[in-house]
Amino acid sequence: KPKSQKGKKITLKIAKNSIRISFDGGRRLDLSKMGITTFPNCILKLADVDELDLSRNMLKKIPSSIQKFQKLRWLDLHSNQLEELPEAIGTLQNLFYLNICNNKLTTKNLPEELNLLKNLRILNLGLNCLDSIPTSLGALKELKEIGLSDNALTTIPNSVKNLPKLKKLNAKRNPFLDSTKQEEHADSIKRIETLHLVEEKDLCFSCLKMCQDERDKLNKLKNMTPSPSKKPSFPLLLTPNSSAKDNQEEWRLR
Repeated sequence: KPKSQKGKKITLKIAKNSIRISFDGGRRLDLSKMGITTFPNCILKLADVDELDLSRNMLKKIPSSIQKFQKLRWLDLHSNQLEELPEAIGTLQNLFYLNICNNKLTTKNLPEELNLLKNLRILNLGLNCLDSIPTSLGALKELKEIGLSDNALTTIPNSVKNLPKLKKLNAKRNPFLDSTKQEEHADSIKRIETLHLVEEKDLCFSCLKMCQDERDKLNKLKNMTPSPSKKPSFPLLLTPNSSAKDNQEEWRLR
């Protein structure tokens, strides 16, 4: 039998020396790009950190003991070899950022407990092996950004597309059943361009004239400025592969 790949052994001393202070004063345990193949149990003694970065390693499994990190707000597991996540991840109630893209996750092995992360604002599931998205993710009412690109999705449930605070949805490079709707999925978050609070007949002459003048200015600007590409841009959901930026601040919620 071929020998199993042995990664770098992380000691408590190494872990303590890997703690950094994040831009907002939180404590971040940064163990990214260290060739780790198994979850280092010694870091459970540092479970009071606010952020944990285990990205760009060779992890295949995250243990249930991850639940000890109850203060965790930011968890980055991207670019590993994860095939499943523990149900215990649903206990991390303070988590607002979760990046698990570029792994080997399947829909079957996505724990239903993900829908318990009520404070989650950014979720990246891109570059995995997902053939569908659980409708239960519609329970994440605080979610603002979700990355679903480079999977095997044929549709996206309305419960996810219609999340009340969702601003960015990246679903590029999925085999949607109707290819003409792929762009529609990618830009499914519709924005209100004109909002009428009162009818024109109820405005006084000066208010009506002011509104009309402002509308004329906007129309002139539109005519002068070339219309931008309709393709949406998702700067916070860049694919974190070998060409990704090393500066993890780019991935943070600002």
